[in-house]
Amino acid sequence: MTALHAFFTEPFLGTPSWFWLAFIAIVLALLVFDLGVLHRDQHAIEMRESLLLYSGYFSAGLLFGGWIWWQLGASKAMEFYTGFLVEQSLSMDNVFVMAMILGFFGIPRRYQHRVLFWGILGVIVLRAIMIALGTVLVQRFDWVLYVFAAFLLLTGVKMLFSREVAHPDLAHNRVLKFLHRHTRISDELHQGRFLVRLRDPANGQRRLYATPLLLALVLIELADLVFAVDSVPAVFAITQDPFIVYTSNIFAILGLRALYFALAALMHRFIYLKYALALVLIFIGGKIFLHGFIGKVPALLSLSVTFGLLAGGVLLSLLKTRNHPAKDRQAH
Repeated sequence: MTALHAFFTEPFLGTPSWFWLAFIAIVLALLVFDLGVLHRDQHAIEMRESLLLYSGYFSAGLLFGGWIWWQLGASKAMEFYTGFLVEQSLSMDNVFVMAMILGFFGIPRRYQHRVLFWGILGVIVLRAIMIALGTVLVQRFDWVLYVFAAFLLLTGVKMLFSREVAHPDLAHNRVLKFLHRHTRISDELHQGRFLVRLRDPANGQRRLYATPLLLALVLIELADLVFAVDSVPAVFAITQDPFIVYTSNIFAILGLRALYFALAALMHRFIYLKYALALVLIFIGGKIFLHGFIGKVPALLSLSVTFGLLAGGVLLSLLKTRNHPAKDRQAH
């Protein structure tokens, strides 16, 4: 009993092991309930279901933050909520990219949740690796945090003054070309499967083929990796606690993937969100450089400023585009 108690209370990356185990158990329970109960049958997710699913994940994130408040204190909870909010906001651009990828491969709506769901598992692993590396760098080299801050400032300024929107050229994507050269690919969806065994036309033997769903999944994972280059340093600039960084990232991504089906048709209305995000990045990066002059910015103030900027950008966008017709890029 003593050894078991020591195992659960032994710190892992500065936080007791049982905190990590509790978080993993909660996430696994949410994913099993999502796929095994709510979406056991593959069907097209409409806006109402998307909003309900998001509200469930969002509530789980809020409750987890409340648990952090109870166990670790108000300051850690405020850091979690700020990271949770920043990660969701910075990842919204990823929604547009995911919509482009799914549209490019002609993935029907009834199969899109399957691609996004399994993509979450890859995100959980990739973010863990990136955050672990970031934690090691920050702990060993204090100046790395200033590199993160400078990167956020430059990114924010670039976003603030850039008027061009980058549209990935998927037809000439190098990863996609590599997969086509080195992988047997079927053009059919095969009822939403990622891999399927088919007869090779050359010799008649059954071979393993990738479907368009697997190609879409690979590109979505790579897109998330690219977007994480912005979001992970942003959360590290808020807190250097790897438990807070990782848990806020994962809860935010779970919610955003659930909200995808509602956001994909509305992204064209968030015309000022980019500028709000730019100001958030400048604020977060600036905090690091001002730390030596004004001290650490209180977590509640940081959360309030972040929420105020993002809420202002969203509300102003919705008011400005309230008469714009809805767009639906998703195939049924």
